[in-house]
Amino acid sequence: VTAKYFKRKITLDNIMTLFASAKGVMESFKIIDEFKPSIVVGTGGYVSGPVVLAAHLKKLPTMILEQNVFPGVTNRLLSRIADVVGISFEEAKKYFPQNVQEKLIMVGNPVRKDIIETDRRSSRSKYNLKPEDVFIYSFGGSGGQISLNEAIIDVIKNYNGNKNVKILHVTGKKHYDVFMEELNRNIKLGKNVEIKDYMYEAPIALSASDIVIGSAGAITIAEITAIGVPSILIPKTYTAGNHQEYNARALEKEGAALVILEKDLNGTTLLKSIEEVIENKGKLKTMSLNSKRLGNSDVENKIYAAMTALINAQK
Repeated sequence: VTAKYFKRKITLDNIMTLFASAKGVMESFKIIDEFKPSIVVGTGGYVSGPVVLAAHLKKLPTMILEQNVFPGVTNRLLSRIADVVGISFEEAKKYFPQNVQEKLIMVGNPVRKDIIETDRRSSRSKYNLKPEDVFIYSFGGSGGQISLNEAIIDVIKNYNGNKNVKILHVTGKKHYDVFMEELNRNIKLGKNVEIKDYMYEAPIALSASDIVIGSAGAITIAEITAIGVPSILIPKTYTAGNHQEYNARALEKEGAALVILEKDLNGTTLLKSIEEVIENKGKLKTMSLNSKRLGNSDVENKIYAAMTALINAQK
């Protein structure tokens, strides 16, 4: 389907976007006629625009899902015509127009079953962790995060060889060689530090964790709150609408996370935040409970129920 990103200012590009969207709507009409769906669901992003609009014009039930606290331009526009808007954060409500508030329902972001079902005790056993040990799991999303890679080196230096603190850091494949070269130039790694380029066993690492350090993408937040892990969130700066900071602040506001902006991130600030959490067992426990409270359960069934209700109402 032809679609183009809609910028927030009136520009020549936006005029071209309107033409692209019109073409996309016509293409969507054809797909809908061939596929004959009972409902059309948009999951965000500009490509959803023409498809959901075409479905609306054909008087089909429509639903959109917003993954982040701060909705994208497309979803804010589509919220005016969609029948139901599924959100993942209560905080998101205030960023939608007042006249669509009655359409908003809380559903959350779906999380893989193995994230939820992995047993914590067996996961910690895999990493040879004693009950009193602290396991720090650090990653910057699937591609890694350069700012986190740079800051975590000082943290590793501080805890290297510590018998009660285990660190697992994921660099991202394209950053691994540079990271290891820098790390090996400074220290000889102890047995309590493990570095990976990519994490294939994320459910086990998450389940074993006492604290997670990472960026603030919607899926990352859905996963850590689903199992109730405290976090130090480092929102990636150059994301659409700065949505990662909005996500992170929502957890910070509820006492489930600490937030460090990339402009403030260095070894000192990261180490200070880690110490603030892991050296205060009461705070660690409270953050864990708050994180779990924010997690959304049974998300797939909530989405399915909303879709079914729309379809049945159409009959």
